[in-house]
Amino acid sequence: MADFTNHRELGPLDAARSRHNWARSAVAAADGRVVAGTADGRLVAFDSALDSVQWDATGDHRIVSMAATDDCLVVGERGGDGTLRAFDPETGTERWSYATTDDIGTATKDSLFFLPYVVDVAVTENRVVAAARRYERDGEKRVWSSVVLGFDHDGAVQWRFRAAASPIALDTDGDRVAVAYNRCPDPEQDGLVVLDAESGDSLTTWDPELDAERRVGDVAFAGDDIAVCCHGDKRGYLLDSDGRERWSVDLAVKEPIGDETVYAYPNHVCVADGVAVFVTGNTFAESTRDPDARHPQEHTAFAVEDGEILWTHDIGGFARGVEAVGERALIPSAQNFRRRSADTHGVHVFDAEEGHSETTALSGIPTALAVGDGLLAVVEEPVEYHDEEVTHGAYRLHSGTLE
Repeated sequence: MADFTNHRELGPLDAARSRHNWARSAVAAADGRVVAGTADGRLVAFDSALDSVQWDATGDHRIVSMAATDDCLVVGERGGDGTLRAFDPETGTERWSYATTDDIGTATKDSLFFLPYVVDVAVTENRVVAAARRYERDGEKRVWSSVVLGFDHDGAVQWRFRAAASPIALDTDGDRVAVAYNRCPDPEQDGLVVLDAESGDSLTTWDPELDAERRVGDVAFAGDDIAVCCHGDKRGYLLDSDGRERWSVDLAVKEPIGDETVYAYPNHVCVADGVAVFVTGNTFAESTRDPDARHPQEHTAFAVEDGEILWTHDIGGFARGVEAVGERALIPSAQNFRRRSADTHGVHVFDAEEGHSETTALSGIPTALAVGDGLLAVVEEPVEYHDEEVTHGAYRLHSGTLE
């Protein structure tokens, strides 16, 4: 059971609107501690009940990615130099920092989408891993510069993997690092790259069998295997350690409805007790940015085992991420920008084999979620739909137990 028993205000924040915002908060839970990273660059560590502030630190740019273990906290920023910072999680002392703009270059335009962005971070026994990207336009051409970096825990760079593509997520099993690239203008760039965590050497690559810039939306290790969300064909895959396909399933593939052909991207995957749980996002159409039709599998969780769909569940709105712990999958649901109802806001808990077990409703939108050591932590942000004059929720941190 997930139980939010505690909350803490995080200060003022402009309300999100009907369409989902870019990430502007992050959270981590480890060693009986909850750490929140905010849109104004503040980093605050609380005890598990959120009763007291253990330490805080300030920065100049929004904190958008975070990972923690008992002895290492790593945060990534969007804006400025796209800085990665490592802290002592007990005291808040900054151990080291690294400007990813040294690898990906600086912003060519003062616009959010153009800012350097530390997309995702992870901590292993010997490595801190980070994926960063930067976007620009060259006439009509879209250009991405990106790097995946492997550091030792003292902040020394041990390896780099560069690509002219847009990384969107990474996962690690300690020995390997899997990187998902969702935009690949270069047809030679693979959508999935698996690296050796120690050396950075490429171990495995995979790409969907189609000619498209859209490639992979998320990745998660499943023992030796690898679960992949494909943005290209809107399917879910399980690959073996050599990148060979074990199975694939339709998620929200293109479907004619009336005069429109619609689809939804599978944006997330996690693996709970050997079951791959995929999550789809908003409906899109081939011919228009604002389709009248809705794909029947938009905003849907799919649990798949051995290539068979065990269950599906409508999560109501857009999920920013997913987490797995033991046999459970946790999915936060934010705006459904077409339905525009606060009733869709909440955190869903699923049993991997049996399906939905409970939902905790929130007034605002859950935009960051973390689990660790039996703790569940969620950042809620306020939202104001464009056809209302009502602000739902506030900028808050919630914590509780996951029993």
